[in-house]
Amino acid sequence: MNLPVRPVVAEEQLRYARVLEWGARIGLAAAVLAFALYLAGILPGRVPLQDLPTLWSLPLADYLQRSATPVGWEWIRLAMHGDFASIVGIAVLSSVSVACLAAVLPIYIRRSDRVYAILCVLAIGVLVLAASGVLVVRH
Repeated sequence: MNLPVRPVVAEEQLRYARVLEWGARIGLAAAVLAFALYLAGILPGRVPLQDLPTLWSLPLADYLQRSATPVGWEWIRLAMHGDFASIVGIAVLSSVSVACLAAVLPIYIRRSDRVYAILCVLAIGVLVLAASGVLVVRH
């Protein structure tokens, strides 16, 4: 009987996949849990739940003004409010790629694979810079 041959998977691919899997699970669980706590009233929101359908139909500028919603990273101060707690999970999800790159970087450094190590550092730098809000395009 011939057993199927398992493909050889590189160490960095396995590590990247493992970090991606756990980061996605944690981020999704945090977002769902926070939203459930908001809907259950355990985490009270800054905006009453019954007002959301009306506010969601507004243009963004009007929504931000009427809901007194901060822009940029100021949401972090409000993360304990139910209507902002889900953003923590979304932030985890959006930062998983940085964690994955940071996880494989030591492998490339240990192997003296300078090209991949430099690419990882550059990609991490671009992602962090983009998330920082330093480069903002105003309309």
